[in-house]
Amino acid sequence: MSGVAGAILITGGSGFLGRALTPFLRERGWTVRRLLRRELRPGGEEFAWNPARGDIDASAFKGARAVVHLAGENIAGGLWTPAKKERIRKSRIDGTRLVARAIRAARPAPEVLVSASATGWYGNRPEGVVDELTPAGGGFLADVCREWEDAALEAASEHTRVVPLRLGVVLDPAGGMLRRLLPFFRLGLGGRIGSGRQPMSWVALADLLRVVEFALGDEGLSGPVNATSPRPVTNAEFTRAIGRAVHRPTLLPVPAWTMRLLPGEMGEELLLSGCRAQPARLIERGFRFEYEDVSRAVSRGV
Repeated sequence: MSGVAGAILITGGSGFLGRALTPFLRERGWTVRRLLRRELRPGGEEFAWNPARGDIDASAFKGARAVVHLAGENIAGGLWTPAKKERIRKSRIDGTRLVARAIRAARPAPEVLVSASATGWYGNRPEGVVDELTPAGGGFLADVCREWEDAALEAASEHTRVVPLRLGVVLDPAGGMLRRLLPFFRLGLGGRIGSGRQPMSWVALADLLRVVEFALGDEGLSGPVNATSPRPVTNAEFTRAIGRAVHRPTLLPVPAWTMRLLPGEMGEELLLSGCRAQPARLIERGFRFEYEDVSRAVSRGV
């Protein structure tokens, strides 16, 4: 994308990542528009959509140079009942397809769509490493990610490149998983889950914001990108890093069998599985991470 700034449209702007990305992009000269599902204030840069009904305000895309699509049901927010799993799937696939079709219909079309995906694409791979050439794995999350990315790629054309970002666990003390864990660890109630050997691909929020900016600006970058630190860890290593950050012991492991009691394979897929994703394409294109070490990432701002 030549030059900087212009209008950029964000979905999921009220979520953890969206709330951080909006001011980040504004500071860099972008005019940020937001596609929202709630009642809008009159005027301004907010536009309405309702993915469940297939409604979207096409004027939000008029003159937008880029779209960052982050919207989707929170995977970790609530038990995986059949209804929850269907919301996870539909919010990602149907919502992404709606955005992609609006991009294809826009004149002129946005130059780039950066669309969230996840390292869940790879399924459970406890051994070895994976990169963007590794085929999709098995399981609910892998199936969702495959359809999710396919929906985003519907926006691809000679005018619009598409970059699905396969996000690892996003770490920042102000939000997401780390914010939920810190109170327990400060009380000395933290510990590994199961054996603690399951791998975890992660990325610091500060680096992820820069990855989005990098994907927007690199005109030669399209297709899936692992948005993860080049130094994945095990659950036990992650646990010890939090303990060191808050100066507390981490001596209370959570038995694996209790996680397997969670409905809909939630414990197995979210807490007892993982992969070691390498950001091969980012490194190849010259991106440099500021937070490669998980201890530095979790202690930032604690």
